[in-house]
Amino acid sequence: MVVILLTATGWLVFSQTNSLAQSIQRGQEVFNATCKNCHQQNGQGLPNIYPPLAQSDFLAKDAKRAIGIVVHGLNGEITVNGKKYNLDMPPQTQLTDQQITDVLNFVRNSWGSKGKAISITQVKAGRK
Repeated sequence: MVVILLTATGWLVFSQTNSLAQSIQRGQEVFNATCKNCHQQNGQGLPNIYPPLAQSDFLAKDAKRAIGIVVHGLNGEITVNGKKYNLDMPPQTQLTDQQITDVLNFVRNSWGSKGKAISITQVKAGRK
């Protein structure tokens, strides 16, 4: 959605970018409460234990998979930025669809990463 306003000095165009910015801000709060103990404040994880979220090729590659990991958890070996990790992540059942949307927008757009916005509709679909 694009909103166009006429002001005394001309036209101003606002887009959903502000909506993504708000989601990222809310997502940082969710991250701090839920994710940072394992993935660390800087998103770097712990070497050979918890994978990094910062500039993660694994996270950036597939939004649907990222949603599925938060919703359903993860079991088995994965490779992130060329390094193998094999520690289970439990599903984050305590998080609402909005919180999952926000935290994924935060981690996909922090620490030098730039990802497309994830919508609450995508998260709802990922629960199925």
